[in-house]
Amino acid sequence: MIEKHTSNNGLRIVLESIPAVRSVTIGIWVLTGSRNETELNNGISHFLEHMFFKGTNTRSAQDIAEAFDSIGGQVNAFTSKEYTCFYAKVLDTHKEYALEILADMFFNSSFDEEEMEREKKVVYEEIKMYEDTPDDIVHDLLARASYGNHPLGYPILGTENQLKLFKPETLRNYIKQRYTPENVVVSIAGNVDDSFIGTVENYFGTYESSFESPTTISKPVFLADHIERNKDTEQAHLCLGYDGLSIGHEDIYSLIIMNNVLGGTMSSRLFQEVREKQGLAYSVFSYHSSFLDNGLLTIYAGTGKEQLPKLRDTISKTVETLVRDGLTEKELRNSKEQLKGNLMLSLESTSSRMSRNGKNELLLHRHRTMDEMIKEIDAVDDQSIKNVIGLLFDQSSATALIAPQISV
Repeated sequence: MIEKHTSNNGLRIVLESIPAVRSVTIGIWVLTGSRNETELNNGISHFLEHMFFKGTNTRSAQDIAEAFDSIGGQVNAFTSKEYTCFYAKVLDTHKEYALEILADMFFNSSFDEEEMEREKKVVYEEIKMYEDTPDDIVHDLLARASYGNHPLGYPILGTENQLKLFKPETLRNYIKQRYTPENVVVSIAGNVDDSFIGTVENYFGTYESSFESPTTISKPVFLADHIERNKDTEQAHLCLGYDGLSIGHEDIYSLIIMNNVLGGTMSSRLFQEVREKQGLAYSVFSYHSSFLDNGLLTIYAGTGKEQLPKLRDTISKTVETLVRDGLTEKELRNSKEQLKGNLMLSLESTSSRMSRNGKNELLLHRHRTMDEMIKEIDAVDDQSIKNVIGLLFDQSSATALIAPQISV
């Protein structure tokens, strides 16, 4: 059962007790990401994620690393388009210690200017590494082709030119604006009881912000543009994007089930047709990204440049068949069972439960039981699948391509 508590300052705490395990995972979720940035500070959410690990008023970066290593714990963070998460997984006997360190990082990071300049170099290298991975960067190009200059089209990492402008005060001001209590959720899952909520409250329940966080975001217009970048690569990397559904949409399970059949698994139509039957690609898949007010269905494949026209044609025909015929009864049944299996298996991980609860509270403000989710999955039928297919594919796609001198 999930216990939820809202502090007087507006911060939310969600806790799921799992007595059968010996670990506890603690995550601090913040409703901010590249979508909340501007062209001038693009990349600041991700850079902040790095800087929270670079030392506090009483701990150096090495102290933070050694603190978790000394208890056999894991600590990490990630930034997305709409949220940032800092988390630690430790033995249940070390949960108070882990929480204290995370709180120290969250509230007392020093943002030392010399440390910032060193960490900028690290992020520069991360950007260069990303640029050297065309099968990754093509997804950023697709976001730009789909959303243009809207913040959802910005890269999460930002650019070197923008990072160079960041100063300690830049980070502190962004924290005041976006890290307000009502934008923060602390999620805990593992061998812990609800008394731990009081411990979290002691660290997070009283801090205030002098800024009022913006409550509205602008919904992007789906542009269906084409972006092509010539690059000296061995393969051509192709992404197609379709305007999708928001995270809370009533048909989200229908979309997930449909995507499994299209390109989400090894038995999917794209995998079987593109890779197994025609040998056109090693990697081919589709996935759906849900945001607060919209979503994006992406199809990716990489192939030799001489096979690119055939690959594009094969993907188009696969989508056309899906639109014309929908799913078979067997595909619908198998995809439902796979989705239910994935949900059930995720129950075995305190990290998965912490993530699901934190993200649901942050973005949806609600939690469904496993029985409720199974019921919704079972309710998906042929007509709801057809409705989703009609919503997604009755439109032009955005396209991103990284390839040697060739055009599609």
